Amino acid sequence: MKISVVTPTYNEFDNIGKIYDEIKKKFKEINCEYEHLIIDNNSSDGTINKIKELALKDKNLKIIINSKNYGHIRSPFYALLQCNSDATILMAADFQDPIDLIPQYIEEWKNGNKIVLGEKISSEENKIKYNIRTLFYNFLNKISEFELPKNTTGSGIFDKTVIEKLKKINDPYPYFRGLITELGEDIKTLKFKQPLRKAGKTKNNILTLYDIGMLGIIKHSRKPLRFMVLLGFILSAVSFFIGIFYLIYKLIYWESFDLGIAPLVIGIFILSSIQITLLGLVGEYIGIILLHQRNIPLVHEKERINFE
Repeated sequence: MKISVVTPTYNEFDNIGKIYDEIKKKFKEINCEYEHLIIDNNSSDGTINKIKELALKDKNLKIIINSKNYGHIRSPFYALLQCNSDATILMAADFQDPIDLIPQYIEEWKNGNKIVLGEKISSEENKIKYNIRTLFYNFLNKISEFELPKNTTGSGIFDKTVIEKLKKINDPYPYFRGLITELGEDIKTLKFKQPLRKAGKTKNNILTLYDIGMLGIIKHSRKPLRFMVLLGFILSAVSFFIGIFYLIYKLIYWESFDLGIAPLVIGIFILSSIQITLLGLVGEYIGIILLHQRNIPLVHEKERINFE
């Protein structure tokens, strides 16, 4: 039995050496053969030099260095596809995925669960952020065609058969937590309390959170498109009857009827805001279609270390 551990990094100089040591220590405790794959998004803070130093001393540590920063969606997924062990564990470099979950993941996998994810039941992060994420997961589940795991980060263990299925999927920009629900495997979750990151700053911001949130919506639900069609019919009907009403009213009271500026301004701004919002959502769907049509690789590698 051999386990692969995948750790994505981007400017994690203060964390990467520590998590490498902790993972190595944990696998020694449980007496399990493993390899550690670190994929780096072309860090600029010394992370690359640090992991290269570690790789020189430990041939069990594999390194992939990307040619540029491909983000937190494409890079981890690409790394998973490079693994050929009996099972693969995905674990962040910032210690927000507790190392103590590793033996629990492996035990659940040995019990026959091909996908086991860590599920946050609480978090030491900002309560407002945590609650907003929870609301989003609930909303996403209501509109999705498949029930998606809630309060998960993607961290977990995946059987070799699951990795092989993922290798056959040509998706240049995957929403990983949604993708695994479509593979036909039951998903087991392990509940944990999420600590704060040990060092450094989070790479997530409003743009990256919007990106992954919108990706989850448009990748795994057609309900927004159907809502747009339904809303379009309703607004068209309302606008048509309002137009007919004012036309008849004008014909009857030709000399005295004055429509006024207020209803015109209100009507134009309301309809325009709805149309712009819907067009933006359509644009997101079209953007994903364009990515698939161009068939862009997940990442371009700059360098590989300790691969046979």
